[in-house]
Amino acid sequence: MTLENREIWRGFASDNYAGVHPQIFQIMQSVNAGHEIAYGDDTVTTELTKVFKQHFGDAAEVFPVFNGTGANVTALQAVVRRWESVICADTAHIHSDEGGAPEKMAGLKLFTLPTPDGKLTPELVEPMLEGIKAKGVHRPQVAAISISNTTELGTLYSAAEVRALADFAHSHGFVLHMDGARLANAAAALGTGFKEFTTDAGVDLVSFGGTKIGALAAEAVVVLNDEALAATVPHLRKTSMQLPSKMRFFSAQLIGLFENDLALSNARHANAMAQRLDAGVRELAERSGGRVSVPNPTQANACLPVLPFEIITELQKRYRFYIWDHNTGQVRWMCAWDTTQEDVDGLLASLQGALGL
Repeated sequence: MTLENREIWRGFASDNYAGVHPQIFQIMQSVNAGHEIAYGDDTVTTELTKVFKQHFGDAAEVFPVFNGTGANVTALQAVVRRWESVICADTAHIHSDEGGAPEKMAGLKLFTLPTPDGKLTPELVEPMLEGIKAKGVHRPQVAAISISNTTELGTLYSAAEVRALADFAHSHGFVLHMDGARLANAAAALGTGFKEFTTDAGVDLVSFGGTKIGALAAEAVVVLNDEALAATVPHLRKTSMQLPSKMRFFSAQLIGLFENDLALSNARHANAMAQRLDAGVRELAERSGGRVSVPNPTQANACLPVLPFEIITELQKRYRFYIWDHNTGQVRWMCAWDTTQEDVDGLLASLQGALGL
């Protein structure tokens, strides 16, 4: 194989599988001429700060990093002391999909809670918190609650739900962190800007995701309302090996996502494709005699049906996707900014054929 004749294929495994949006390539090219100061003291990153203040509030400070794991680890270690811990859902990316990086690289203890929909509530957290407090020095005390919006199960926190968790966290002296790997998908699903369900809802720290919505390795830690905390992140970013030298190219991508609402436009499209997929799967589920089910709502760009294993095997001959739960047969189908109606209809047709309907 050469680059000229590589196989072109499409699937539903991850929105990370999608390519880079053409407009992002263009804006990277636009800042390529000449020299700029390295490590963030460049004019493009200065402009990025202005852009994020427009979308997250005047107190917001933004720190580009290489990837989502790096954003999460850098953000959380900025607020968790060595004897403290973080509460998250058992499906949270920081727990289940980051290779132990929060524990290994930041020395964090994660306390996880099972949730049917990937979402935490004050009512779920309170009993665990009481148990941790009761053990005193024998358990790491809690410093932060981390949530994902959208969640790893494709569900969505409303601004009111975020506010309830923020008020609960702050009443106990905790920080609320939001893993926003798919923050644009959440904003598109909620029909709001980013500020309404982050800064205005009481979130303290955001890991902002650009890669899944059309960028190339461009993520960021965003401190929303704490000047002292913002002053610590640059040092932690460096010691965490997340400081890009040619930062202008990372900053340019993040700026590009906000130009002409590109991130939201991409997210609306991905969400719409997932809704089309969800509707088709549910229609087939009704005809499947109980062989197919969709236990969670599809609220953004992820659809997670439960399928017979023999059907999964058959479908994976044509499409790449992940089995989410090997015990139940729940799979995850992700739609991306470049997913087409033909992609969705092709998967549904394959599912219908495999079911013999």
